[in-house]
Amino acid sequence: MPSLKDLKNRIGSVKNTRKITKAMQMVAAAKLRRAQDAAVAARPYAERMTGVMAGLAASVGKSEGAPRLLAGTGTDKVHLMVVMTAERGLCGGFNSTIVRLARAKAHELLAAGKTVKILTVGKKGREQLRRDFGHLFIGHVDLTEVKRVGYVNALAIAKDVLSRFEAGEYDVATLFFNRFQSVISQVPTAQQIIPAVFEGAAQASTVYDYEPSEEEILADLLPRAVATQIFTALLENAASEQGARMSAMDNATRNAGDMINRLTIQYNRSRQAAITKELIEIISGAEAL
Repeated sequence: MPSLKDLKNRIGSVKNTRKITKAMQMVAAAKLRRAQDAAVAARPYAERMTGVMAGLAASVGKSEGAPRLLAGTGTDKVHLMVVMTAERGLCGGFNSTIVRLARAKAHELLAAGKTVKILTVGKKGREQLRRDFGHLFIGHVDLTEVKRVGYVNALAIAKDVLSRFEAGEYDVATLFFNRFQSVISQVPTAQQIIPAVFEGAAQASTVYDYEPSEEEILADLLPRAVATQIFTALLENAASEQGARMSAMDNATRNAGDMINRLTIQYNRSRQAAITKELIEIISGAEAL
């Protein structure tokens, strides 16, 4: 049974931990507001870009003049997985849900006889995937020093992904990230970006005359669309990370409070037992005299 001193030290330690988790919760709440505003503000642009690209893609189809970013290489033997996670932990299951989805996809592709290459964005995903898929890593993007994700960060990743495609290093590229819905809900998402896939492309119809041709416009817009999709994924991830961290730190603060209450009760009972024992010894000694 722990001594009174041990219990008192534990109570003090848990109280200090609760102060830290409470502070982290407040910081995450402040960051969440900015990150959520940025993610929500980017969605209309991304949706409009997707709509325009869907119309152009439906018009061009699989014609001989279609850009390679839309038509693909004609095969899907080599897959590039761009796994986006956080640089830091203490955010609940945010990182593990992305890694779980990416791991399942990698096993599926490998079982089908495909070649898998992994580009990681964020330290936590790299750490979790290294054990099983370290030999498949081809690159890593470190965003530790980035305070707020910007388009320039997405553009750098897009240039790397596009240059590897032009060099013939892979046939299909897929993003893995968490799509933000609310503080307690983030949806693990796998989004193919190369060859470009646009929802509703099959139903879209061209209602504009383009100058120059659709093929030339697509060749110019597709790289920008890839960068936009990566930027949107980074923003969604940033909001999801802060939401998950806020929720996790709130739970940790509540758990610390419950533990403090239990330890305090145990401390009071032990203290009362020690006082009662001392009184009994004093009374017994007095009666013996």
